[in-house]
Amino acid sequence: MRRLLAISALLAISSSALAVEPDEQLADPALEARAREISRDIRCVVCQSENIDDSNAPLARDLRLLVRERLVAGDSDDAVVDYLVARYGDFVLLKPRVQKNTVFLWAAPVAAAAAGAIGLWSVLRAATSRVVPPKPLTPDEVDALSRFD
Repeated sequence: MRRLLAISALLAISSSALAVEPDEQLADPALEARAREISRDIRCVVCQSENIDDSNAPLARDLRLLVRERLVAGDSDDAVVDYLVARYGDFVLLKPRVQKNTVFLWAAPVAAAAAGAIGLWSVLRAATSRVVPPKPLTPDEVDALSRFD
């Protein structure tokens, strides 16, 4: 049973490493390294949570081949990414660029953290302002306490 679990775990871990097939790889190691670097930042539009380098989807394969085709044609890394964005839109980028239409994506986490900090500050401030100082002890209470000495 343990052996079966170990084999299953190894297959699950190694499946993403097998996404780039040998027939896709370029002969030039420098171009292949550039293709891998670009592919890590391009979203598989089928899987949506993986980059095209890790995805086994047929469209991801097509995109990997397209990246390599553009690199062999002499395009720069930025030109390849710009080509993919022009063809598939900003959604294809795993890390969207800061632009007019994506400012909300970048500003929302900061605004949420600021709102949370302000809310926490106001709750703590309200809690500390409600602290009532203790009343002084009555003479009977002082007498009762002095008996314990």
